[in-house]
Amino acid sequence: MNYLETGSQSILVVDDELSMREFLQIMLEKEDYKVTLAENGRKAVSLIDRKDFDLVLSDIRLGDLTGLDILRAAKKKNRKVVVIMISAYATTETAVEAMNEGAYDFVPKPFDNAELLSTISHALKLKFKVAAVDESAGETGLYFKRIVGSSPRMMHIYELIKQVALSKINVLITGESGTGKEAIARAIHEQSKREGNAFVVVNCGGIPEALMESELFGHKKGSFTGAANDKKGLFEEAHQGTIFLDEIGELSHGLQVKLLRAVQERIFKRVGGLKDIEVDIRIISATNKNLEKEVIDGRFREDLFYRLNVIEIKVPALRERKGDIRALAQFFFEKYSKEMGKVITKVSSYAIDMLNKYDFPGNVRELENIIERSVALSTTNIILPESLSISIHKRRWIEGMEKKRFDLEEVIKGVSLDKILEEIESAYLKKAIDCCNGNKSKAAELLDVSFRSMRYRLSKLNIS
Repeated sequence: MNYLETGSQSILVVDDELSMREFLQIMLEKEDYKVTLAENGRKAVSLIDRKDFDLVLSDIRLGDLTGLDILRAAKKKNRKVVVIMISAYATTETAVEAMNEGAYDFVPKPFDNAELLSTISHALKLKFKVAAVDESAGETGLYFKRIVGSSPRMMHIYELIKQVALSKINVLITGESGTGKEAIARAIHEQSKREGNAFVVVNCGGIPEALMESELFGHKKGSFTGAANDKKGLFEEAHQGTIFLDEIGELSHGLQVKLLRAVQERIFKRVGGLKDIEVDIRIISATNKNLEKEVIDGRFREDLFYRLNVIEIKVPALRERKGDIRALAQFFFEKYSKEMGKVITKVSSYAIDMLNKYDFPGNVRELENIIERSVALSTTNIILPESLSISIHKRRWIEGMEKKRFDLEEVIKGVSLDKILEEIESAYLKKAIDCCNGNKSKAAELLDVSFRSMRYRLSKLNIS
């Protein structure tokens, strides 16, 4: 079915003002959209539960519920639904929260009719383009050329990539080393209108401090010893493209000050230069540090942090998305088998089971290294546990964890199995909620239980 055919797309309009509902209905039906109206939040949630919509257009203030409640309900029912918020009371904080929750856009009232219709049209085109990409991803779960995984947390990241790619908004990507932060930054660039232009990577922890300013902004001839010619900086090289500031938390305080103006205004001076240089760039940063803590401890400027962290994408550690290990392992086996001219047709379930038992402190990068070595040393066309190039200490760790979890030396008389299971369940529930910043709906997805089951378990264990 061609979902872009006229009249095939359904829109739910949620607004507590009758005149606004009727106006939007008339305007949208003229464009041949199928329109359903809801006068309050509860009616909207009820409609969302009963029917699938392609797009939800909701006011932020509704009297009973908020637009954010509608957004969460819509995304819980169908993560692919497009949600656009409209409000006469828009604030930066509310807009950022809506975007982080998965909204496509936030349109202030009064809005330009043509602009709103254009936003809706582009959003729906992107929705069905992405749906086609999702279908072609197949069982490998490969997205955006180099990102693999279909766990709930990764699917949320894919949605964020699609949403932020179309704007110039600054993005901060956080997560442990080896989780794939640069791959996500490249995906944002490749999904944007800047795709054909430069993607410039700056390793903020790998360039000596004395050279960093010149590397970023360039220099004029004679500005310091060794400056024999004028030189463009990386910000200029990234003009009309994207600059990726990796390990941003490693920048010295002095360089943070110099970076602030460039981030805020896209204007800077070369070292030794007098002329302002203006660039059109997208800025994406990444760090494995807790920058909020760095700000509190005085090691990172608060104003720079908030300018870089307009939208944050938190990349989970591999141990937090073990359901993706099989797809990742298969992807790397196919990649390195092709590169090395080997024919490896299958990864055995026993080998995957061994990988699942390991916590991968080095994350995806460590898994890739293990697979690369395993392919290089393999003499068969199937990967078995003994074929995995896992060091002795890692194998002992896996065996130790197995014994710790399942091989009990004894069962003490009078032990309460129900109590033990309650403690385990409680620990998992609390950790999941903590990982999802208090969002119980996302925590339920993380634990692969329904939201209703999640509420029941929290109530049963008296967890607030």
